[in-house]
Amino acid sequence: MKKVAIVGAGPAGMFAAHELAQHSLEVVVLDMGKPVSDRNRNEPFDLLHGMGGAGTFSDGKVNFHPQIGGNLYEFLREDEAWSLMDHIEQIFRKYDVDVIPTDNERTRDLERRAAKCGVSFLPIRQAHIGSDHLTELIEAMGRELERAGVQFRFGKRVVDIVREDGAVRGVVLEDGEVVQADFVLLAPGRVGSEWVGRLALEHSLDVTYNPVDIGVRVEVPSIVMEEVIDISYDPKLYVRAPTYDDRVRTFCVSPEGFVVKEVYRDEGAVGVNGHSLRDVKTGNTNFALLTSINLTEPVESTTAYGISIARLATTIGGGKPILQSLGDLRRHRRSTWGRLRKSPGDVVPTLMDVTPGDISMALPHRIVTDLVEALEMLAGVIPGLDADRTLLYALELKRYATRLRTDLRLQTQLKGLYVAGDGAGVARGIAGAAATGEIAARGIIASLG
Repeated sequence: MKKVAIVGAGPAGMFAAHELAQHSLEVVVLDMGKPVSDRNRNEPFDLLHGMGGAGTFSDGKVNFHPQIGGNLYEFLREDEAWSLMDHIEQIFRKYDVDVIPTDNERTRDLERRAAKCGVSFLPIRQAHIGSDHLTELIEAMGRELERAGVQFRFGKRVVDIVREDGAVRGVVLEDGEVVQADFVLLAPGRVGSEWVGRLALEHSLDVTYNPVDIGVRVEVPSIVMEEVIDISYDPKLYVRAPTYDDRVRTFCVSPEGFVVKEVYRDEGAVGVNGHSLRDVKTGNTNFALLTSINLTEPVESTTAYGISIARLATTIGGGKPILQSLGDLRRHRRSTWGRLRKSPGDVVPTLMDVTPGDISMALPHRIVTDLVEALEMLAGVIPGLDADRTLLYALELKRYATRLRTDLRLQTQLKGLYVAGDGAGVARGIAGAAATGEIAARGIIASLG
């Protein structure tokens, strides 16, 4: 029986295992974190590592669209891509995940209103699992995979691959153990992106650099976004900031949710994210506002660039995320707790483990300009979004930078070595990662003839 070693137990690794287990293959999933039942959202390491991946304690939104969370059209025909997304959706439905109903007439009206303001709105099929229910889904899927014969090994850090005669032969663990395998799928998730880059360099594998998304987490009273969220739970809005003509987008809207801190332990930096619970609500809504950065020579590594900004923001924040009101940012002054609590109508932050400060000292002027202009344009669609009381948390960082060159089945130039998910730069988010895991798994199956 042929053996497949999957590095990473996030959505890419788990959906790949789901596909492979149906074809009489021995499947072992290796992850440096813990089983989902043992993960603690309050522990920085557990927050990003372990079964379910970095999204385990996220909002649990799933976007069923082949061009959200990556671009499946790079690997599949349009009809094949939509068919794969339908397949992913059906697997989620097995675990009682339902798509949020939409009102076509109101959706079309939102598209028209956005277009008049120079904003693009992309309607998509979405589901919201909720941070408080996502762990249950992951546990249920893990149990099903184990019943199908998939072996999970947690607390296992993979440090290298084994290659012989131009093909992969397994992986090497931190303790020196060699796990032999006929195929290896690298799906380490977003936190593994730098490791994938180092591995590619050590083994002379060709890479390209995706953009890195840098920005802030915006927090406003829920009533400000209530109407738009009633039409689209996680609205995807895009603008071109006029000064620099940069693309800015909303991402991961968390209705009545929480802003949370992320710790990038290996990089010595902190950032922010957001999530919503199904059963616990706040009076605020938050979302990421991100601008995409591409670089050319002499510096091409967008990951290194993004991390350098994250470290600077962490230094300025004294090891904590920076919090600033939009009004203070516009007036070129740092925020203080006194200013943030100036009037009863101001927004009460849902993340208090922050340092009030000046975001413009951490983010480049170009990015700050992009974000302020984008908020002003978006306010044409969502009035009140650009109010002085709007809160901005820095830094929100989405890294998809190092991408190994692959064929259409996500096999690298090294025979038997496949990639999937965020850490390999071929996906962004839960559904995109799951889809690329499926593509790689089908590639492995097809290679068996």
